[in-house]
Amino acid sequence: MIGIVGELASEKPELRLSLRYAAAVERAGGLPLAVPFPGEPGMVDELLLRLDGLVFAGADDFDTARLGLGPTHPAAKPVPTRKQDFDLALARAALARGVPVLGICYGMQLLALAEGGTLHQHLPDDRPGCQAHAGGVTHGVRVAAGTRLRSVLGVPVLDVVSRHHQAVATPGAGWNVAGVDGEDLIEAIERGDHPFALGVQWHPELSTEPAHARLFTALVEAARQRTLDGAAP
Repeated sequence: MIGIVGELASEKPELRLSLRYAAAVERAGGLPLAVPFPGEPGMVDELLLRLDGLVFAGADDFDTARLGLGPTHPAAKPVPTRKQDFDLALARAALARGVPVLGICYGMQLLALAEGGTLHQHLPDDRPGCQAHAGGVTHGVRVAAGTRLRSVLGVPVLDVVSRHHQAVATPGAGWNVAGVDGEDLIEAIERGDHPFALGVQWHPELSTEPAHARLFTALVEAARQRTLDGAAP
């Protein structure tokens, strides 16, 4: 059972989740489950007792002032405070418990921030002259040799679909850079000491290349293995 954390609408209490994420998990052999945003902190533990893995899906931006990372950029559209706080609590708890996680776009940034990472708040302001990353553009990513990501994707370079203007500047403690674009912007991070913890800045659910689908397959396989290990005497 793979929980997918979607978007919380700011104008009303409404969960939004692209069905592309659920379809990708289902094709990989998992059972997708939309995760709401409970108000009680204790619900994080209850959720993780029932879920075998997590996808932190794409969303808007972070309130960096709330995170102590400086004023929030004027171009940012922060997610509701309730969502940001819940996402961070869920990510930290999942990582601490060894729950397999895949972070996509906002989700990758979340994983980094959950463990002390920092952000480029607005591209291209923070990296003048950089290539475009917003609006669903396609660009290349170099996958680092010897990483889990390389073994999952099976390719050293791939084209990705980008829809972001914020990006990871430095990964959090324990995280390694697993992929960069042609200008060395961080495009993927992973935790080598975790059963399965990967973050990608692009949107694999929007791509048809087989390599992208392998991300979801690897997540489901890691979740299944964790379940089997937990059931063993």
